[in-house]
Amino acid sequence: MTKLRLGPIDDDKPVKVQVELPGSVHRDLLAYAKAHAEETGLAQPLTVERLIAPMLARFMATDRGFARKSRNSS
Repeated sequence: MTKLRLGPIDDDKPVKVQVELPGSVHRDLLAYAKAHAEETGLAQPLTVERLIAPMLARFMATDRGFARKSRNSS
């Protein structure tokens, strides 16, 4: 089985935002939540809302263009 990129998720103080997702993205997030729960040993999958922020953070952390731009703006 392929290892997921998203590891355990820290419990951090949330900031509420509202976002609309296409149905296909929501279904994929539900499937990812299930796979993540199986891989990390969680009894219940996390909600889609709890997955979005860590996934975005991981994406931005591994985006080389964003990292270059962030370094240059400092």
